[in-house]
Amino acid sequence: MNENKKECYEKIVNPLLAWYCENRRFLPWREEPSPYHVWISEIMLQQTRVEAVKEYYARFMKEFPTVQDLAGAEEERLLKMWEGLGYYNRARNLQKAAAMTIEEHGGALPSTYEELLALPGIGVYTAGAIASIAFGRPVAAVDGNVLRIVARLTGDDTDISLEGFKKSVKENLEEVIPADRPGDFNQALMDLGAMVCLPNGAPRCEACPLEGICEARCLNKTGELPVKKSKKERTIEKKTVLVVRLGNKILLHKRKNSGLLAGMYEFPMMEGFQNSKNVLYYLENLGFSSVQIKKLEPSKHIFSHKEWHMKAYTVRVDEWKEEETIAARERDWCLVEPWQTKDAYPIPSAFAAYMGFLSES
Repeated sequence: MNENKKECYEKIVNPLLAWYCENRRFLPWREEPSPYHVWISEIMLQQTRVEAVKEYYARFMKEFPTVQDLAGAEEERLLKMWEGLGYYNRARNLQKAAAMTIEEHGGALPSTYEELLALPGIGVYTAGAIASIAFGRPVAAVDGNVLRIVARLTGDDTDISLEGFKKSVKENLEEVIPADRPGDFNQALMDLGAMVCLPNGAPRCEACPLEGICEARCLNKTGELPVKKSKKERTIEKKTVLVVRLGNKILLHKRKNSGLLAGMYEFPMMEGFQNSKNVLYYLENLGFSSVQIKKLEPSKHIFSHKEWHMKAYTVRVDEWKEEETIAARERDWCLVEPWQTKDAYPIPSAFAAYMGFLSES
């Protein structure tokens, strides 16, 4: 690190920590920052907004208060508690890591950065966050917020998505991170990025404790920094969703145990946008006799790499002509009472627009 950059990094420590003492966010996992609580919260916060996580965190911790409870949970129950958070492999990796923690570390989350990094679902940022917040290790936790702050602070127009830039930021921060308050330092940067040095719009420079030493502010370039390579365009997939009711029961299908939304339950779905005639033919082949079909409003769900554009129908059937047709061909279909989906049968938020039709009579 050159002298100018070194001086810039050194200058941020005291004003940043002073600002944090006065302005830090009060978050449930910070009130009792045990290693387990910090770990669960950091995994939930990956790709998910803080406000959205709060409710899920409380519910999850009530259901799985210890590493042992998490490791021993039934997968469907685990996914149900994760329902709505998305990126469901995070939940599966949590359970794998919990089992490893019991098997290899006696049930206590390991305290070193390197050991944490070896657990499923824990990457460089999360290992740094847990090590510093829960165990007081002087390790930087560098995420998009931190990269944005540093790029503006130093006036650096390097693409922040480059691994070399991320590595240099981590190394530079670890030269100045205070050994007695590494967790506070990392959380101060997190909060500054979330509350002041904002993305996608004007940052609140007048409220920033680092305003006087910020190159982007001095050069009036806060709108130009950071520089980040454009994301690859998402692919669009067209789907036809069917809310099928037989008496008081709803037809659900369990997805395969690998790939997108693995192991989750979904409404029956056809590829492409299908008309009512094709829908009725499809259901007839599954053994159902349809008596009423009604078109629903279309909806859309965005994943990280693709979009589902969905057309939908609600279909009432009055009999299952060949009761074992579905079960014989594929065991992953089931008819369930709507109330059962409250505590079981995890259904991804991709179908949120149609969940209200579960309780319709």
